[in-house]
Amino acid sequence: MDKTEKINQAIRAARMYYYQGMTSDAIAHEMNLSRSSVSRLISFARKNGYVDIRIIDPVEQPMILEKDITTAYKIREAHVVPVPDIVGEAEWLERVAQYTAKYLNSRFDSNMVMGVAWGTTLSAISRHLLPKTTHNTHIVQLNGAGNTRTMGIEYASEIIMRFANCFQARAHLFPVPTFFDYASTKNALWKERSIQRILKLQEQADLLLYSIGAVNAGVPSHVYAGGYLEESDLLEIRKYQIVGDVATVFFREDGSFENIPLNQRASGPSLNLFRNKDGICVVSGLAKVRGLHAALKGGFIKELIVDEPTARTLVEQYFPSQNVQ
Repeated sequence: MDKTEKINQAIRAARMYYYQGMTSDAIAHEMNLSRSSVSRLISFARKNGYVDIRIIDPVEQPMILEKDITTAYKIREAHVVPVPDIVGEAEWLERVAQYTAKYLNSRFDSNMVMGVAWGTTLSAISRHLLPKTTHNTHIVQLNGAGNTRTMGIEYASEIIMRFANCFQARAHLFPVPTFFDYASTKNALWKERSIQRILKLQEQADLLLYSIGAVNAGVPSHVYAGGYLEESDLLEIRKYQIVGDVATVFFREDGSFENIPLNQRASGPSLNLFRNKDGICVVSGLAKVRGLHAALKGGFIKELIVDEPTARTLVEQYFPSQNVQ
């Protein structure tokens, strides 16, 4: 066999081995050669540069991003979930939800109370939960789910009940409107003992689980897509330069949330609860980057779980000097 023929044979063998995943025996049969001859041809192709083998570590880049985020925002921990940009935001959310569901089993245990803010992200997480036996545990809904079209009980309660069933915990639903028509109605209802019981449980929570709501997200936040906001509310969001919400309580780009009229009618807890409690914020999608940055600035996040493309965009957009590769 002359050199040109050997090169052609080596490339042919390498294509079958690396591209088609064929075994050496199958290649030998295909090329009418011995198995040892096939091995020598593949080795020849590697040594002479006809085969370029690269190892791409899917963990390295997320680890760099995790360090960048914890350093820039001074938060306790960031988990960046590896996911290719090309698969789309729906798949990013599914990967993040799967990671979070598994991670929760190491964070939630017996004799604990977990506060859960319903929404698109939490719904995805609830579908991937892994059963864990716990004792004397409670799952409490953080914000109401009713609106002018529906009381929202079915949507929110399904999420809460999935968490409760997974951990064999007691569920505490919060059957009130997401936004009251009048702040005075909310203030009056908040004095009722049945409501006070839920509010006290929220204050006693050992762990909070929530996301960032955003307008026009690739996978729409439920509060914006489900008829919870009137046109006048959307005008107020623009007027007060609101960039996101946590448990349907809104905040501005600088992380402030005071003196926003809509918050006076919201059923979600004061964002100070998220500043003071141990919590996990789960975020996925590029439309949430602005809100995520504001929430981090506002101190509403101590631990973050986020997909890799969203994490990279956050760092590139707000901290371009960081070591982003």
